[in-house]
Amino acid sequence: MTQPDAAGHDDTAEHEEPYRGRWWAFPPLRNALISGLVLATAFVLERIEVIPVGIAIGLYVVAALLGASHWGREAVEAIARPRVNIDVLMAVATVGSAALGLWEEAAFLAFLYGAAEGLEEFTYDRTRGAIRALLDLAPKEATVVRNGVETIVPAEELAVGDVMLVRPGESLATDGTILSGATSLDESPVTGESVPVEKGPGSDVFAGTLNLTGAVEVTVTRTFADNTLSQIIHLVDEAQEEKTQTQRLIDRFGAYYSPAILAGAALLAVVPTLLGGDPSVWVRRAVTLAVAGAPCALVMSTPVAVAAAIGSAGKRGVLIKGGIHLENLGLVHVLAMDKTGTLTRGTPQVTDLIPFATTDPEELLRVAAAVEASSEHPLAQAIVRRAEADGIVVRRADTFEALTGAGARAQLNGKDVYVGSATLFADIGAAIEDKRGIIDGLQEEGKTVVLVGHPDQVIGLVALRDEYRPEAPQAIQGLHHSGIRDIVMLTGDNTRTAAAIAGHLGIDQVRAELKPADKSRAVTELQTTLGPVAMVGDGINDAPALATATVGIAMGTAGTDAAIEAADVALMGDDLRTLPYAVALGRKTRHISRQNIVFSVLILAVLIPSAVTGWLSIAGAVLVHEVSEIIAVLNGLRARNPAPPPPTHHESHL
Repeated sequence: MTQPDAAGHDDTAEHEEPYRGRWWAFPPLRNALISGLVLATAFVLERIEVIPVGIAIGLYVVAALLGASHWGREAVEAIARPRVNIDVLMAVATVGSAALGLWEEAAFLAFLYGAAEGLEEFTYDRTRGAIRALLDLAPKEATVVRNGVETIVPAEELAVGDVMLVRPGESLATDGTILSGATSLDESPVTGESVPVEKGPGSDVFAGTLNLTGAVEVTVTRTFADNTLSQIIHLVDEAQEEKTQTQRLIDRFGAYYSPAILAGAALLAVVPTLLGGDPSVWVRRAVTLAVAGAPCALVMSTPVAVAAAIGSAGKRGVLIKGGIHLENLGLVHVLAMDKTGTLTRGTPQVTDLIPFATTDPEELLRVAAAVEASSEHPLAQAIVRRAEADGIVVRRADTFEALTGAGARAQLNGKDVYVGSATLFADIGAAIEDKRGIIDGLQEEGKTVVLVGHPDQVIGLVALRDEYRPEAPQAIQGLHHSGIRDIVMLTGDNTRTAAAIAGHLGIDQVRAELKPADKSRAVTELQTTLGPVAMVGDGINDAPALATATVGIAMGTAGTDAAIEAADVALMGDDLRTLPYAVALGRKTRHISRQNIVFSVLILAVLIPSAVTGWLSIAGAVLVHEVSEIIAVLNGLRARNPAPPPPTHHESHL
């Protein structure tokens, strides 16, 4: 098994790298196929009396050895530990059938179990290999410009600081920053964004993305082994190995269940015989019980679905960092979302300059920009950008101090100047009551109002608005369709501005005027009152809230190591519409896992009594057992494609 499990199969993985060949060339399946051909040939030739019984038995032994070539080694390794697992149960059943002279049944069991195990491993291997295939999108060579000369070098030899020339129609070999030129890139393999993205000098670009229009020179920022595409593959590989709580529970159950079945089979063979029963009857029933009671379908009820879902998500730019997080995605019905940079673009613009007293708009902007020039807050940067755009020379104020969650203070011409919220000015004793009407009106328009002045005089206010992302309404509707009943906006903005944006987007609740530390407390309160919560943020500033939530989701993290590490789920692109997909994927995977578990338990509930009572033959037990395992695997693969949300009025119906 490539997926380790304590419940039944060995932890060893024969195939370190995902297998990409045809199914008939996959060694376990190939051996099982040959085993089946030998078995069928012996059966037919014996029945038409072309070969004697002795030769037929020899062929059955060959078929059994071929069929058990893969799982038989795992059974031997388990016995050596010692440990009882599914492979041991099947080995006991095969040897027991042969000991009873049931050579056909022994060969049939080894062949069918080998075929089912081979198909299961091949499916799991292909599921893992699908994400590895992303590496094929990055070219093996790159054109490097050195001293004005173009040289083709292997991608593995690219060093940080090299300059690559990427022409239209070519893919990027590794991550970098555009040095010169402009183009549009297909970034769907990395971010899941289906629409080409315009790029120019200073833009970050990623390995495996396709250059569509113009030639660009790109400065390498990551080596081939460390680029974003390689990170995605590495993270998904690790995630597919991490087990869900359901898997761990099944593994703990299996650690006791498989030995119990073996002990039950031994007792079934011995006790009735000691009481005068026919040994051949009871040993046969014991062998049948060993087959019927093996929990193969139960063991595979979750791993294939989880691996398929995580691999499929990774190809769409959604990194789910483990089965436990995928399972939790399926549990949440409450989603908390940061506003700035998540629901909005994170680049606010100045919309209004309203001076008071003798101040004019230019002087108001000059004072505000002088204070905010030392701040990295998005609102501060927007004010400075507006001042520079208006041709104002910005001179940085002295002794700058950031007032967390409220604004900033600095000294200008020897006097304290404050730039911040109405709450800040009320706290420092400024008279703002006569300004409330203007402030309330701007906030009801969804604008953030920043006051500028001194404790004894407000010289004016600046209104800004950060436009929400155009796909946000569709994403919110999709989340509701995916089973999220409460979407809560968490923001440091004032209540009126936050409520205006929430109303436009269809958000259910608003928690406004929060400082960074307040967001994690808000998430804790939501978990206490409403149940498991997923938190969506756009970076490290939301890390405490992301860590507090049941599932932390960071968005727009392509190329950002720290943001990827901080979250349980990382959305590589900036498109909110991947959120409903991620939630729907968690829901469907959890639903499929539960389906498989119920199906597997029902199969065991029917097979075990049938084996004990003698109603079921060894061949019948093998057939039902292996078919049920294959059904569980194929059902698990359905997790690759969750149903998309229904079209909205934002989508074309053509």
